[in-house]
Amino acid sequence: MAADGAGCHGGADEMRRAAATSGNAELMERLKADYPQGPHDQPQSMCPAFGSLRVGLRMKRTATVLSGSACCVYGLTFTAHFYGAKRTVGYVPFDSETLVTGKLYEDIREAVHKLADPELYDAVVVTNLCVPTASGIPLRALPKEINGVRIIGIDVPGFGVPTHAEAKDVLAGAMLAYARQEAASGPVQAPATGRSALPTVTLLGEIFPADPVSIGRMLEPLGLAPGPVVPTREWRELYAALDCAVVAAIHPFYTASIREFESAGRPVVGSAPVGVEGTAAWLGAIGETCGVGRAKVDAALNGILPAIRGALAAAPITARITLSGYEGSELIVGRLLAEAGADLRYVGTACPKTRWNEADAEWLCARGIHVEFRASLETDLAAVDGFEPDLAIGTTPVVQHAKQKAIPALYFTNLISARPLMGPAGPGSLATVVNAAASGKGRFDTMKAFFEDIGTDRKAGVWHDRDSLPSAEAPAAAQVDAKASVKMEDF
Repeated sequence: MAADGAGCHGGADEMRRAAATSGNAELMERLKADYPQGPHDQPQSMCPAFGSLRVGLRMKRTATVLSGSACCVYGLTFTAHFYGAKRTVGYVPFDSETLVTGKLYEDIREAVHKLADPELYDAVVVTNLCVPTASGIPLRALPKEINGVRIIGIDVPGFGVPTHAEAKDVLAGAMLAYARQEAASGPVQAPATGRSALPTVTLLGEIFPADPVSIGRMLEPLGLAPGPVVPTREWRELYAALDCAVVAAIHPFYTASIREFESAGRPVVGSAPVGVEGTAAWLGAIGETCGVGRAKVDAALNGILPAIRGALAAAPITARITLSGYEGSELIVGRLLAEAGADLRYVGTACPKTRWNEADAEWLCARGIHVEFRASLETDLAAVDGFEPDLAIGTTPVVQHAKQKAIPALYFTNLISARPLMGPAGPGSLATVVNAAASGKGRFDTMKAFFEDIGTDRKAGVWHDRDSLPSAEAPAAAQVDAKASVKMEDF
């Protein structure tokens, strides 16, 4: 057990050491291999457990329980419901005594037994946050099933999982591992929509709801059909996802999930059908992997590529753009922007380089576009400062930084990744929002001219006595030195 008081304030390194010495050494090595750290030693986005939490909250007949510090659970619960979660988030509280004596594990076990009602749930997901992981709370020791309800225990520490996008893979991979063992043991339920009559392509990574429909139209001439999207929305879809001809790693960082698919003997193809070149390469790889004849693949391409070319021609983008985000789809969005004619200078992603996004990175680099894996916030901001784009697409702090410089900006997660990208629908969808934002430069210049310097130096604060107002020549007060990166220890 971690010593009493060795909580979040102990620092990431200390918590890693505590986890390793409290029985979680193997877990930490697995996380390190699956999700290699970048230049920053902890998430620069929201708590990574938000990703796995959302996966569980989106699934039907799935109960979700968090084990962690109360402040963390409050923040995660608030954010989850802010983003539309309609299910209860369970919480097992603890104090120093229950943590170090192991009573917390007994409390979790009791809570799981109370929740495991087969009339209500197919699965109960219990997630350890930082402190329980560092203290070695052994969720792996929980029963694998209670009253026919599956029990899934995962650890998602901020000092071991770099982004909330990768935390989605932690839970998706754990569920696939469980479902794969069930399928190997005997018959399992078919999905509610029934089994496909055609060989299927499982889509790995969250995508816009219309994209599977577009992908289905592209696959139909090949004699293939789209399978479930992983993470799934209900348990039985996991079986259908495993029962596929090929897996399309549209989000290329689902390392644990890919391991389960490969263990089930399923091949994996990277990238996505975006733009003309992206679609041609992707359909070619899918066809080759599934043993579809080249003539049939060419016929499919001849049917779809003219429509994509037409869509690109009808919706050109000419703005100079920097692009960054932490969803994992940044590279395929970059490809689509480049094919649409954008002067794309920089693509930064908080996710790592894998063999499933190598082709996308090479394609972008061949066109002189800088690609930064495990990009830090500081690198993303430097790209905006260095390239002075007409439009900055990025995370919330990147958008704020750009707008302070009177540069139009769009939040990647809500305004770019959450829209159709595949097939003929992608170019028009992307161009509409990008061109509208980039055309707003004049409005930003007007606002900056009007509000220039408000809130800084002598124009900051409320001065009741006009005679005491500092002169323009008065030296500015000494500022606290800014750190290059905020660390866990700072809290």
